[in-house]
Amino acid sequence: MRVNLDGASRELKTVWLEDGLVKMIDQRYLPFEFRIYEAKTAEDVAVAIEDMIVRGAPAIGATAAYGIAQAYQQGVDLKATGERFRKTRPTGHDLFFAIDFMTHAAADGEDLVAAAERYAQEEIEHCRKIGEHGAKLIRSGSRILTHCNAGALATVDIGTAMAPMRVARKQGRQFFVYVDETRPRLQGARLTSWELLQEGIDHAIITDGAAGHFLGRGEVDLVLVGADRIAANGDTANKIGTYGKAVVAHENGVPFYVAAPTSTIDFTLLSGAKIPIEERSPQEVLHLDGRSIAPKESPARNPAFDVTPAKYITGIITEKGILKPALLRSLQKTARPKKKSAAKRGH
Repeated sequence: MRVNLDGASRELKTVWLEDGLVKMIDQRYLPFEFRIYEAKTAEDVAVAIEDMIVRGAPAIGATAAYGIAQAYQQGVDLKATGERFRKTRPTGHDLFFAIDFMTHAAADGEDLVAAAERYAQEEIEHCRKIGEHGAKLIRSGSRILTHCNAGALATVDIGTAMAPMRVARKQGRQFFVYVDETRPRLQGARLTSWELLQEGIDHAIITDGAAGHFLGRGEVDLVLVGADRIAANGDTANKIGTYGKAVVAHENGVPFYVAAPTSTIDFTLLSGAKIPIEERSPQEVLHLDGRSIAPKESPARNPAFDVTPAKYITGIITEKGILKPALLRSLQKTARPKKKSAAKRGH
C-alpha cells in the first residue's frame, strides 16, 4: 500500500520478515501515529496477534507464516510454535490455513523463509484478483457501505473488500463510501478511513447504528465487507455487526457482497453454526481511549464476530471470481495448501 509519511510517499506491506525480525505496522496507534512493531521471537508474534497489533484474517495468516519461518531460522521447535499460534485467535481461518501451509512446506523440506514469502506473495496476488473481479460491481456514482477494516491493513497488501474500491478508483470511477465506525475497537473509524484518505476516495464515517438509516433511505447501492471464516455453505463470520447490516440490506433490496480469498473458506465446516466465535475482554466495551464509559458495577459481553447466513449474501468475491454462496464447494480442490512440487513448478 502507498502510505504518506512526513510529506513523502512510501510503499509498505502490512507485515514482512527482515533481518530475522517479523515486522508489522502497529495498528493500535493508527491513524494518529505510525509505528512499526518488531517481533523478535515466536512469542512476540503470538502476542502481536492476540493484542491486535496485527489484525484481519489474511494478515494474521501471513504473520503466522513469517513467525514459523522466524522460528525455523532460530532453531525453535516448529510444532510447538504452530500450536502456540493456533491458540491466539480462534475465528479467522487464514491463521490455521497458514500454519498448515508452513507445516506442509517443512515436511517437504522447503526453506521456510522462502515458503513464507511465497505465502505472502500469493495472498497479495489473490487480493489483486479480488479487486479486479469486484471492481465490476462498482459504477461511477455508487454509494458503498463497508464495515470494520478489510483493506491492506487486514491483508499483506491491497485488501479484500477495499480491493475492488482501489481498482475502481484507478479505473477512473468516482464513488462514495460509508464507513461504519465498528465498535468497540473502531477499526472502521481509525483504519478504513485512514486507508481511504491515502487513496483519495470520498467517504464519511458513520456510527454503527446509522447504517440502517442510510440503507432504509435508499442511500446505499452496495454493501462490501470482508470475512474471517466462511463455511462450506457460504455462511460467513465477520466483525461483530455484519449480520445486522446484511439483514437490513436484504430487506431493502441492496446487494450484499463478501470479499475474501479462498484461504478464508473452511470446507470442513458444513455451516456457520460450527464457526468458533472469539469473545474478547469486556474492557474493550467498557472503556474508550482508556476512560471508563459505563458504571464500574456493570458487566459486558464482547463477541468479536457474528455469522451472516448465506441467504443474505448476494455473492462472495474470491480470486477465482464472484460466486453464489451455494457454489463455494466448487473451489474446494483448488484451496488446499500447496505441496513442494507445486511450488517448484511456480518458479
